[in-house]
Amino acid sequence: MIDIPSVIPHRYPFLMIDRIVELEQGKWAKGYKNVTCNEWFITESSQCMPSMMIVEALAQLGAFTTSSKENSLGFLSSLNGIEIIGNAYPGDRVELYYEVIKNRRGFILGKGEAIVGNRVIIRAKEIMIYIQGS
Repeated sequence: MIDIPSVIPHRYPFLMIDRIVELEQGKWAKGYKNVTCNEWFITESSQCMPSMMIVEALAQLGAFTTSSKENSLGFLSSLNGIEIIGNAYPGDRVELYYEVIKNRRGFILGKGEAIVGNRVIIRAKEIMIYIQGS
């Protein structure tokens, strides 16, 4: 099992991934986020996880594809081609997948998907992460 806090500095309430389930270093990562009714972003006016929080979860997952040092720090650098298709509600498990397209001098360009059940709810053509200290 991968120790999430040893790789990224995010903690509650900004940690958007619960577990890394599979990882091929430098290539791809799979993880998930369980959405509960106790999340800070679930309110009377917003009954689903905000789409950009799911995109952030994909970016956090992407940091695991290349971060092998405990002192490295990943920053979401840019997004392109984000397609929002559905929502995640309390009780849903958001399956996350991030695949590296390019890795140059600390800039990791990847693509990702977020899936609930068997339906894609978010597709990201490009998520760029800058890894400082890599």
